[in-house]
Amino acid sequence: MFDKLMNNYYYGKAGKGDLTPDDLPSNRWQLFLETLRVRFSALVRLNLMYLVVFIPLLIVIGLGLSAALNVLNATDLGNGESAYTMQAQIEAEEAAEAGTGAEVEIPQVLSPLESGDSLFSILFISLILFIPAFAITGPATAGVSYVTRNWSRDEHAFIWSDFKDAVKENWKQSLVISTVTSVLPIIVFMCWRFYGSLANTQVIMIIPQVLILMLGIVWALSVTYMHPMIVGYRLKMRDLLRNSFLIAIARLPMSLGIRLLHCVPVAIAVAVALFVNASWAILGLLLYYLLIGFSLSRFITASYTNAVFDKFINSHISGAPVNRGLREETDEDDEEDIVVEMPRE
Repeated sequence: MFDKLMNNYYYGKAGKGDLTPDDLPSNRWQLFLETLRVRFSALVRLNLMYLVVFIPLLIVIGLGLSAALNVLNATDLGNGESAYTMQAQIEAEEAAEAGTGAEVEIPQVLSPLESGDSLFSILFISLILFIPAFAITGPATAGVSYVTRNWSRDEHAFIWSDFKDAVKENWKQSLVISTVTSVLPIIVFMCWRFYGSLANTQVIMIIPQVLILMLGIVWALSVTYMHPMIVGYRLKMRDLLRNSFLIAIARLPMSLGIRLLHCVPVAIAVAVALFVNASWAILGLLLYYLLIGFSLSRFITASYTNAVFDKFINSHISGAPVNRGLREETDEDDEEDIVVEMPRE
């Protein structure tokens, strides 16, 4: 009895819908809120599993930010001192007043030029390490995309077995997508600096500089649709990229909006760090991504792409179901009930 109860808790009951036909939501927003409520605890468990492949990426980001902060703290503040030297002088004065005789080493102050060179080196090394750290997340993203796609339209999916099957079936295409995504930032960064330096003497070099930036932006918008499309359709890589690019352009405002929506937790953390406390901001952001951040992001993406695919793809495929998870409108729903009183005999 206990084994059956725990099995149902972790895996659910296959074939059993979460909503009855009469209770199905009538629009996408209602569907998102209801499925999020039903699947919230499952998203936490899915996130803990998905988090494993992001550990190298989190380490790279953490080391890069730590090194950048050290450089900024050692940068000349305009009076020949830095944040580190000022703190060291305060510690030295406190030690002298206490009579401990402890020696405090005064750190070296970096000029703005030296600081800029150091930050460039840190960013370059971080982008190099970013390539393998992010590339390995592709297959797992395909698995999570399949599970969250089903959940977001109120269909059943096993957390582990369906995740594993989706990874096994789609790992090649998803690995290509994640590898290109991991390489593109350093290409855009280096080309932007290269053409920017040439633009100082040749104004026409601004054109390739802007074009390479636009390429990175278009790819970032198109990635929103790539993994859901990989697990939803059998397409060649050429067709997958073309369809993703076309949909990203056709839905440009929404494509940009969904990408910005994923940046909201980071923006909140930055605001808290600036106006409240940096330590609390970092801790809160870390807990968010450790508990549900990654899987919730995929769930939001799946809810959005389900609607987009129904409009641009499924509606043009003969026999393809659309609006799964939504209540179907019937003629009976549009007609008002008419009560006829029969005359008494």
